[in-house]
Amino acid sequence: MEIKTINYDKIDETMYLYQHKSGLKAFVIPKKGYSKKYAAFGTHYGSINNEFIVDGEKIKVPDGIAHFLEHKLFEQKDGSVMDKFSKLGSSPNAYTSFSQTVYLFSCTDKFYENFNLLLDYVQHPYITEESVEKEKSIIGQEIRMYDDNANWRVFFNLLDAFYEKNTVKIDIAGTVESISKIDREILYKCYNTFYHPSNMVIIVVGDVDPEKVFEMVEENIIKGDKDIKIERIFPDEPEAINKPYIEQKLAVSMPLFQMGFKDINFETKGINCLNREIAVKILLEIILGRSSDLYTELYNEGLINSTFDFDYSIEENYAFSSFGGESKDPLLVKEKVINRIKDLHEKGINKEDYERIKKAMRGRFIKQLNSVDRTAHMFMSVYFKEVNIFDYLDVYDKISFDYVEKVFDEHFNKERLAVSVIKPV
Repeated sequence: MEIKTINYDKIDETMYLYQHKSGLKAFVIPKKGYSKKYAAFGTHYGSINNEFIVDGEKIKVPDGIAHFLEHKLFEQKDGSVMDKFSKLGSSPNAYTSFSQTVYLFSCTDKFYENFNLLLDYVQHPYITEESVEKEKSIIGQEIRMYDDNANWRVFFNLLDAFYEKNTVKIDIAGTVESISKIDREILYKCYNTFYHPSNMVIIVVGDVDPEKVFEMVEENIIKGDKDIKIERIFPDEPEAINKPYIEQKLAVSMPLFQMGFKDINFETKGINCLNREIAVKILLEIILGRSSDLYTELYNEGLINSTFDFDYSIEENYAFSSFGGESKDPLLVKEKVINRIKDLHEKGINKEDYERIKKAMRGRFIKQLNSVDRTAHMFMSVYFKEVNIFDYLDVYDKISFDYVEKVFDEHFNKERLAVSVIKPV
């Protein structure tokens, strides 16, 4: 068994890598002396992957398949996977995002028994037509619940404002109508396509023996009969935003808003993807961070409160910045943000602010590596972009002020600003 050791001397971290004959890669990041251990088994398959070509066949499936599959994998012929993990004293979970599905657990004892269970159930789906019909009712209730969730709706309304055709605007769980079209055959088709080991990854973080982890991977991973090549198909999306403003009324006590900028000039894989992410996040801190003049002004005027937050998302076919929270006057917030950005375009970014914020962000990143949960989650969030979390260190060390200025000019364009507001009924 060939195990690769990668040392990151700057921060005293080591990562071990083993590649299974199926093409699956497994990673261990040891945390000596930590009581908590964490493992995740993920596939490069999320809600946006509803059209693809495999083995020369073009396939289009109903929205919500990836999320539906996540639910189904927890049901096994001999009972609930959750009950099995509970008996082993661990905390299991799973999530489906726009671009990936991840199965995970954390524990303090019986790690290898739990890890064996994780490897087993993810590779052995048990799906019957009867259970599919039952699941439609459960997920349908979940969809209806989120239809009334103001925070969920304000976010997806923003995506609808950004995008005309991109499937990221569709709820991860799909719609009641789309899941009604799901059957056992199409679930297995998507499973056999996207759950091929070569499209998956394993990450373990904690005080474990890397060699033993990799031996279990070697013994338990089912080798696919052939490598699978998946061509993912995405609709052509116009550069312009779909709608500048979307408003909805729900049962909220104060208006809720999300606004942001649709990105159009980005790379979705490799170090340039991380460069773009960090550059925009630095700029968001400069414009809207808690140490900024604009944040202080908005807060003192009662236009934002502690719910205010911001982020930047970049995946295989979309990228955007977003910021929002509760506000008595979201459109006045928009006006003040536009004026602040205009001022920065005219006067330029303050280099001292840039250096201070970059240093603080780098420090926060290193601090997160003290958490096994955060380390594993960050690893999984970037892995399918063909980078790993420790590549962030190179970005922080090498990113230039000139590059950040360039990204500011490209991204913060008011023609690509969209606003979503939820108002009280």
